[in-house]
Amino acid sequence: MSELDKSRLQDVTYVSQLVAECEQEIQKGIIGQKEIVHQVILAILTGGNVLLEGMPGLGKTRLVSTISKVFDLSFKRIQFTPDLMPSDVTGTNIIVKNEQGSSFSFEKGPIFANLILADEINRATPKTQSALLEAMQEHTVTVGNDSHKLEEPFLVLATQNPIENEGTYPLPEAQLDRFMFKILVKFPTKEELKGIVNLTEGSNPPVIEKKMDGESLLAARELVNQIPIADAVMDYLLDIVMETHATNPYIREGASPRAAQALIRAAKAKAFLDGRYNVSFRDVEEAAYPVLRHRIIASFEAISEGVNEDTIIAQILASKKPKV
Repeated sequence: MSELDKSRLQDVTYVSQLVAECEQEIQKGIIGQKEIVHQVILAILTGGNVLLEGMPGLGKTRLVSTISKVFDLSFKRIQFTPDLMPSDVTGTNIIVKNEQGSSFSFEKGPIFANLILADEINRATPKTQSALLEAMQEHTVTVGNDSHKLEEPFLVLATQNPIENEGTYPLPEAQLDRFMFKILVKFPTKEELKGIVNLTEGSNPPVIEKKMDGESLLAARELVNQIPIADAVMDYLLDIVMETHATNPYIREGASPRAAQALIRAAKAKAFLDGRYNVSFRDVEEAAYPVLRHRIIASFEAISEGVNEDTIIAQILASKKPKV
């Protein structure tokens, strides 16, 4: 496709094609992980924050960096460590001396960017983790008595090491709920690993090109919001969320109302990417795993029997299968 045409940002076909080109461009810098890239694109289209969980060295940071280039978004990386303070994330008021005397001036922290990579977020203390809550939900930062608006588009892509790793702090439920998706990053296959080595150790690294910008991304989000969802599909979606609160020996706590909102937005984005102007049952099913896996709290019985959240979600989907 030629240079970005701002006059066609209300054209659904044109914008969906732009987003598809973005996905293809990201694949130039990321070997394998096609489903992960697809899910991250869905979240970006809806303004949702993403939690990427996997062992170190699987390309999570490279993925976020590549996304920032393709969408031409300002990008900041915050390395979370046990000694990181909330002011290291949000910024702080500093004293400035001038001819009139002294006054406070706000020094912006790294949170003031379009795309934030919160690297190894669960290595920081809960107090520092909570510094992201307001930014993720309200897109504002409050320091002292002053609130500062973050520039749109804004979203957080956080990486998390598996909780079994040393030196990690579990994210509280309130913060987990702020993430639209939890995406599991798995170890690559042998062929993918070969491609990764050739890509990163070769002398000719791929050139990642800009395909969209902040304005066109916001326009795409507006188009996604306009996609209708039929009553039957909506009922199916709500039944899935409600089923997480039904009596189930494997579930200690079910999903919040925010899960239903996230499912609706994700399903609409999936339809948009597929070039459809309607949401299908299949869209809901595919979105259910990344939306619900971090919002369901497994019971002790599930943990003792080795039943994980994805297995629970699969059981719920099977029990609520629509009759079509």
